[in-house]
Amino acid sequence: MTKDELILKLSDIEWEDFEVKEARTNIPKNAWETVSAFSNTAGGWLIFGVKQSGKSFEITGVKSPEKIEQDFLTTLRCEKFNGKIVVQSKKYNLDKKCVLAFYIPVSDKKPVYFNSLKNTFIRTGSGDQRATQQEIDAMFRDQAFGTQTSRPAKETSISSLNTASFERYRDYMTRFNPDVPYNRLKSDEFLHKTRIISDGHVTYSGLLFLGSEDAIADCFPDFRIDYLEIPGTGYENAEPRYTFRLDTQENIWEYYFAIFQRLRKYVDVPFQLTTEGFATEKSPALDAIREALVNLLMHTDYFSPAKPRIRVFTDRIEFSNPGALPKPLEIILKEDASIPRNPVLARLFRMVKLAESAGFGFDKMRLGWKETGAEPLMDSGLDFFKITFPLMKRVGEKVGEKVGEKLTENQKKIIELIIANPYVSAAGLAEMVGISQRKIEVNIAKLKKKSILKRIGPAKGGFWKVLVENEN
Repeated sequence: MTKDELILKLSDIEWEDFEVKEARTNIPKNAWETVSAFSNTAGGWLIFGVKQSGKSFEITGVKSPEKIEQDFLTTLRCEKFNGKIVVQSKKYNLDKKCVLAFYIPVSDKKPVYFNSLKNTFIRTGSGDQRATQQEIDAMFRDQAFGTQTSRPAKETSISSLNTASFERYRDYMTRFNPDVPYNRLKSDEFLHKTRIISDGHVTYSGLLFLGSEDAIADCFPDFRIDYLEIPGTGYENAEPRYTFRLDTQENIWEYYFAIFQRLRKYVDVPFQLTTEGFATEKSPALDAIREALVNLLMHTDYFSPAKPRIRVFTDRIEFSNPGALPKPLEIILKEDASIPRNPVLARLFRMVKLAESAGFGFDKMRLGWKETGAEPLMDSGLDFFKITFPLMKRVGEKVGEKVGEKLTENQKKIIELIIANPYVSAAGLAEMVGISQRKIEVNIAKLKKKSILKRIGPAKGGFWKVLVENEN
């Protein structure tokens, strides 16, 4: 930090990485709280020789800067803290008064505390707060970042896996990544090579990904991925509180398919035919949502009492998972560093081409969702990561508004699919919307009655026409 940057900081109190202390003749006791907080959160500058009164700052200076600096640095190296803290120090001369500045880096061995564990602090806003026991526990788990779920789970064996899920995974790999050498391995060798099994036991990652419900419950008694669809912009204006809640699934692999099938209906997916005449989906926005879902499943802290959650409101989709990022968000966005919390899970998703081969896929999420006219919002903290995708008005919703009708989600999707492919059959619509053919026919009849749809030509060989002109 330069002298000009220091002066600029003093004029702005909306910082999280900057704290001033008067420290005119000695080191204030609450300086150790700030050292702990910066070490446990995202690092920051601790300034001695400046007095703050509300929004005003006064340069008071440090009377014995050499002694104060030496005492401070010596304390950080001694047994007052649970580990040595190496800091960067600088001196500034402001108004002929000496100001000391110390940069406290974020620690890779959290929690950092002084005297006892209860003196663990974190940075929230522009202040220091004593960490809760849950936050401290999360920091201890983060010491094993990238290794905890790679360990074998005792009292497990190959019988702890769900056979149907395992076969489905191998079949999926054969179809979507046919050239990978793992396809040629026998089951036993495949399980060991992928680290699903290690030393005769299923690893925690292997158990979470492909385990049976009962076996997972023995190690993770409250395992679930929480998915809700909420008819409002918040719980306070949602009536009923939710219209859909996903049932418990067997394991992560089964959760992925169940959740993705629900999410895909919220994204406009252009309908295209390959040269062979097969339907194909090609949508950067759909890729962004898929990446967000896989990112949540790969990087969740499954040992946390909190649960990964997906909330679909009328104006946004929120993905929130317990577990801090390995580095501050701004650094990961710049580097897109590949440091997965659960490396075995990450590898299993990447082997079937459901995740980026490097990094957290943030660029894919951001750039893909921009295709909808909005950009996802990201937030992270000591023990969570959250990404929110704003929902723009879809074609089906615009059609409903134009005729003054409130359409159901299924009716909007039917309109969108017909616009994409006027020749689509009722059976095809049923498969893509995820409801029975009978329900498709009932909804089509309602849309015809509202003068939104019309059948042109015979039942076989004809096509559908959306009577309301779509204006993007």
